[in-house]
Amino acid sequence: MLPAQARLRRRPEFTAVVRSGRRAGRPTMVLHYLPERPVTPRPGDAGTAGGPRAGFVVGKAVGNSVVRHRVTRRLRAVVLGELHRLPATADLVVRARPEAATATSADLARDLSAGLDRVLAARVRTS
Repeated sequence: MLPAQARLRRRPEFTAVVRSGRRAGRPTMVLHYLPERPVTPRPGDAGTAGGPRAGFVVGKAVGNSVVRHRVTRRLRAVVLGELHRLPATADLVVRARPEAATATSADLARDLSAGLDRVLAARVRTS
């Protein structure tokens, strides 16, 4: 399970990553990656501390609620294993494609790893 400080929760956070971040498409998912999250101080908020954050979008095209929740749980588990690869100020949104409903956890892990390789390699080239 992802800790609370490692999750995206609010719509503006998701929107910022999807609109401003880099994108990498894979057969079962699309990754949206933003290396530097925008600073939006809120009362009682810890700011950018706490490390990288991830959010998940699993729409109705993936399946019924049982299938969507299963896909979300699997995605959460594979992202937890790869979160250490991201910088502390990074945000990641994982959008599941309909193919994710029939994919195994190994397929999801492979696609996530390959997608992260793509977005992180782009970061290295521009630096």
